[in-house]
Amino acid sequence: MERIGLTAVTGALALASGLALAFAGAADPLVVVAGMLAGIGLTLLLWTARMWADEGTGQTEAAATPPPPPPGPRVEDVLGAVDDPLLLVEGRQVIRANAAAIAALGEHVVDDDVRLAIRHPAATDLLTREGHAGGSVELIGLGDADRVWTLSVLPLGETTRLVRLSDHSATRATERMRVDFVANASHELRTPLASLIGFIETLEDANGPDDATIRARFLGIMAGEARRMQRLVDDLISLSRIEADKHRAPADAVPLGTLARETADTLRGSRGGATRIELAIEEGLPPVSGDRAQLSQLLHNLVGNALKYGDLAKPVRVAVARDGSGMVRLTVADQGDGIPAQHLPRLTERFYRVDPGRSRAVGGTGLGLAIVKHIVERHRGRLDIASTPGVGTTVTVLLPALAETPSAAVAAE
Repeated sequence: MERIGLTAVTGALALASGLALAFAGAADPLVVVAGMLAGIGLTLLLWTARMWADEGTGQTEAAATPPPPPPGPRVEDVLGAVDDPLLLVEGRQVIRANAAAIAALGEHVVDDDVRLAIRHPAATDLLTREGHAGGSVELIGLGDADRVWTLSVLPLGETTRLVRLSDHSATRATERMRVDFVANASHELRTPLASLIGFIETLEDANGPDDATIRARFLGIMAGEARRMQRLVDDLISLSRIEADKHRAPADAVPLGTLARETADTLRGSRGGATRIELAIEEGLPPVSGDRAQLSQLLHNLVGNALKYGDLAKPVRVAVARDGSGMVRLTVADQGDGIPAQHLPRLTERFYRVDPGRSRAVGGTGLGLAIVKHIVERHRGRLDIASTPGVGTTVTVLLPALAETPSAAVAAE
């Protein structure tokens, strides 16, 4: 505004000068007109020059003062964006901690000595090294006896360091399960093999006419051990196939009620016409989305376990019904000794047995419930095992039902 006003004043003075020249020679009309035109022209010239000067000055000032940069993220926002526990340490004092670190170590860690925040001998050795050097170390038992952490230290300056805790418990547990699986599978195969080899060596010496009874008994034992090995190998192959397909959900329409009836009839026939299985199948059930062969295996494993481990004088109840949440619910309940609560979380582990002697005596391989768990996972269902010692065990499986369309209705009961 000040520049515009100054230009206006200058133009007015120029115009006045032109008028003065004009009136100075008023006697001559041409002189008057020429003086006025000169004043107007001088005013326009000065105005244009001022406008150009203003534009140039504005560009120069804009170039000389660039806009301020946008504000950067705060330290708290950066730390909070990471899921692993993070500590920002100045010297030996924790000056910042993200939510994951507070959840893992406690709210007291901020402003605390880092040796007190992370109470572990290996962490103390790394965090108190001379020169505030970086590095990493494995911490076992921090917060929980089964937790495995990797502590990493990254120097950010002369006295500032970033401390990160990475939880590797799941990876370590998976590795331990793999090692246990190989060891257990080897043991399960070695035991019947040792029996077979021993009996074969005995039969090689017992070839006389008076050894027929011994040979018959030994051959029976050998046949039983061979069948046990065959069941184990079959279960291992089955488990491997289910795991290979676990990322591909089955989509066939399978009538679970009909499959439960077929399973019950098969098991009754294979057990000398036993009538312990009681069925309760809801009418008009929609089919489930599944793999018929795998669901048949699931039913055989669950109902077979209930028959083997339940009270021989009491029934095994098998029920199939709608769950009310777009799922079909299968329930297999026995009345027997039940399972203590501490064993329930591990029942679906491979080769885990509550009573190893009894399991082997009834022909179990230790893989039945592991196979059931993987079948349920592949079918995007849910598995629940509830048991009360002295009362019995109930296994519940929820499987997704297919939408009730004309084609689905044909596949239903």
